[in-house]
Amino acid sequence: MGGDKENPTYKQVCSGTTGHTEVTEVKFDPEKVSYGELLNVFWKIHDPTQVDKQGPDVGRQYRSVIFYHSSEQKRRAEELKEAEEKSGKYKRPIATTIEPAEIFWRAEEYHQRYVEKGGRTVC
Repeated sequence: MGGDKENPTYKQVCSGTTGHTEVTEVKFDPEKVSYGELLNVFWKIHDPTQVDKQGPDVGRQYRSVIFYHSSEQKRRAEELKEAEEKSGKYKRPIATTIEPAEIFWRAEEYHQRYVEKGGRTVC
């Protein structure tokens, strides 16, 4: 998401030259799970203090970001980010940015379900 290239390939995004960020698009039913619950999972599954890095992956395309689709989502994301900052559980400042959603460009099929295809599991 983001960036300045229309329909970028995964290879182009990984080059770090397009300005895109590798993200997961989450479609959800607010009757079954709230946006706040999803954000709480977001804070738990990665290190929000990393700048342009997650695990072994380095580059702006791996930055921590929440893309929002409405003013209510933005408000809730900012509230929960502030709560995380005040929680005292991080030794470094939170690097996560909160930005308006742009066009979501789906990665090529070979990169879908990547962890599963590699025989690994998450969480």
